[in-house]
Amino acid sequence: MKVLQFTIPVPRDKTVIVQKDVLPHFYPHFHRHEEIQLTWIQQGEGTLVAENNMYSFRGGDIYWLGVNLPHVFKSDPSYFAPASRKKIRTLSIFFNASGRLDSFFDLPEIKNVKNFLQNQQSGFKVPAGHAEEIARKMLRIEHSTGIDQLVHFIELLKSLSSFQELLPLSDRSQPVGYSEHEGIRIGAIYNYIIQQFDKQITLEDVARQAHMTPQAFCRYFKKHTLHTFVGFLNKVRINEACKRFTDGGYDSIATVAYNCGFNSITNFNRVFKGVTGKSPSEYMESYSTTLAPS
Repeated sequence: MKVLQFTIPVPRDKTVIVQKDVLPHFYPHFHRHEEIQLTWIQQGEGTLVAENNMYSFRGGDIYWLGVNLPHVFKSDPSYFAPASRKKIRTLSIFFNASGRLDSFFDLPEIKNVKNFLQNQQSGFKVPAGHAEEIARKMLRIEHSTGIDQLVHFIELLKSLSSFQELLPLSDRSQPVGYSEHEGIRIGAIYNYIIQQFDKQITLEDVARQAHMTPQAFCRYFKKHTLHTFVGFLNKVRINEACKRFTDGGYDSIATVAYNCGFNSITNFNRVFKGVTGKSPSEYMESYSTTLAPS
């Protein structure tokens, strides 16, 4: 798993690329590209790694990924089981604002949209209350061609640029320019933590994956992710705990805590509140309230 740099293939007669995927699992490599990406998860669940942060995703979520933002949609482990018949379905729109569309975004009438693009390099999740609206607009783009498709694309950007107080996916205002070597190392660290979060991972274990001493690893990890190793590991574990709470079917809070790598329910409750701002019971109550019919 490394930060792969590649360009989305663009047909000569297209400035906006629409890509529909139906696959056994998501593309597994941590990667980045010059094209802005808007992806609607129609079916599937897992963890989105966006540069230095992680988020649970599920069907219905829509994500905006900025220029050269390192990312990977990582399917849940059940998708890789030998007998798995699961599928993921996505609809994605890609466009390069600095390519053929460059002069278009320089038009004075498009100034607000251009400012929006420049301010959203860190990506964001489309607010749940607007997801259905944006999904409909994406379908219009998918099912149209020529100038009609371009008009629908402009309407999509107009809607997105009107949203207020969008929370960035990455803690950085601009993506970091990883070298190939750094990309491979950071990718390997992320992959190891994602795969082993439910076990007792030590600092020495993860430093060994990076071929570094624990002291050197701590400095390196903080510099490149803005997180301490323990802070990042806790975030991964709490991210998984939240997913299990909202999916339902768990035996108890203690069971979730132990299955997510915590060996103390007291420590789990403390870390959970530190990450989410709520206790586990408050989190579940808040989630249930948002699902309740008005």
